[in-house]
Order: sequence, then C-alpha cells, then structure tokens
Amino acid sequence: MSAKTITRADLCEAVYQKVGLSRTESATLVELVLKEITDCLERGETVKLSSFGSFVVRKKGQRIGRNPKTGKEVPISPRRVMVFKPSAILKQRINGEAEGAVQE
Repeated sequence: MSAKTITRADLCEAVYQKVGLSRTESATLVELVLKEITDCLERGETVKLSSFGSFVVRKKGQRIGRNPKTGKEVPISPRRVMVFKPSAILKQRINGEAEGAVQE
C-alpha cells in the first residue's frame, strides 16, 4: 500500500483531467462541493454519499476524563464530533472484493 495523501490540488487536477473543465473551474467546483459538505455538517446534518459513506455529527455529553500523566480526574466539556461511516460498497472495494460477491 502506498502512503500517498490526496490533496485538494490533486482532486482539482482529477476533475480537470476527467471532466474537461478549465483548471480554475475545476478548483471552483471542488471548493464548492467541500464547502457545501462543511456547511451541512456545521448545521448538524448528516451527509450521505451513495456508494461512498456518511458523515455524521454526534453530540457527546460532559464526562470525567483522567490526565494520563498525573492521574487527576478532569471534566471533559460537551462537544460535537464528526464520524465517517463507509458504505458496504466502499468497504468491499477497499478490501478488493468484487461487487455483489457473497461472503462466507
């Protein structure tokens, strides 16, 4: 497996190569899509991309944590966290399984 990280620039270049828009238009398109996803998540909405997965915002309540260095208990304030849940199709693809293959 390679350790390559895909950047915004890489996504823009892929759109440029595959869709045929100009580089500027490709960059604008990628930015608009990412902004829309970000805006939806900020509002607490779930973003579901068919055959890819879902980005879900969850609320975590206040809890007591522990400082690992001192062992002292510390309150952890309530917050929202985002999780990604890959679709079954994406899981199959990253594991090299053919679509529709039956698992035993």
